[in-house]
Amino acid sequence: MNYFAGADVGASRTKVAVIDANGHMVGTRVHRSGTDFTATADRCLTEALAMADIGKDRIGRTISTGYGRKNVSYAQDHRTEISCHGKGCYHYFPFAITIIDIGGQDNKIIKIDENGRRTAFKMNRKCAAGTGAFLEEMSPRLDIPLSEMNGLAVASTDMVKLGSFCTVFSATEVLENIRRGKRVEDIVKGLFFSVISRITEMDAFTEKVVMTGGVVAHNPYLVEMTQELINRTILVPELPQFTGALGAALYARETYMN
Repeated sequence: MNYFAGADVGASRTKVAVIDANGHMVGTRVHRSGTDFTATADRCLTEALAMADIGKDRIGRTISTGYGRKNVSYAQDHRTEISCHGKGCYHYFPFAITIIDIGGQDNKIIKIDENGRRTAFKMNRKCAAGTGAFLEEMSPRLDIPLSEMNGLAVASTDMVKLGSFCTVFSATEVLENIRRGKRVEDIVKGLFFSVISRITEMDAFTEKVVMTGGVVAHNPYLVEMTQELINRTILVPELPQFTGALGAALYARETYMN
């Protein structure tokens, strides 16, 4: 049996997915992209192959995607993030969907029709607001680990609504609310609300909505809050951080077979 790999090299994290000929993920790995994208992509592949318990010689084809897609030494070709995220999500949800992908440095809204074809997409402006970088910036301001944010937001009883979407101005607001004695839980929920508000203003959504990305994987309460805001159930794929890498691997399988 042949296997296929997809490498999604983002500005913040690098993800690699290995799939079998049936499209099932058998190996995955994620690491901070760091300053050497090529070395990180190599490391992720090595560890994903170890998880799958196969050698590199079993990989029939690899396609890369993401910000650093041209830095993947072992990829035979590359595709855009938009196309790979669409491919990965449609693999799980083969009908018309709107995809909300919250990344470390950018957000994407991608619309896919019932045949899996992309009909539209939008990306946020070159600003950290509404991205994973926004939450990473706020974490030290509140003197809490990033990993604890989701639990704190869930525990909130009186959300502090922030007035600014800007990361710099939001930091000032956070400090002001700390000075006023507001609970950290309520401030964190306000930060979460700021993230989803920034995203939901980007575009209208179709009936079926899917959320993906590392921020979603580590902060599932964002999905619950978004559901309440747009008044519809949101679908989340298995391993939402890997949909781009999965899509790239599916393209690798498709082009290899053809």
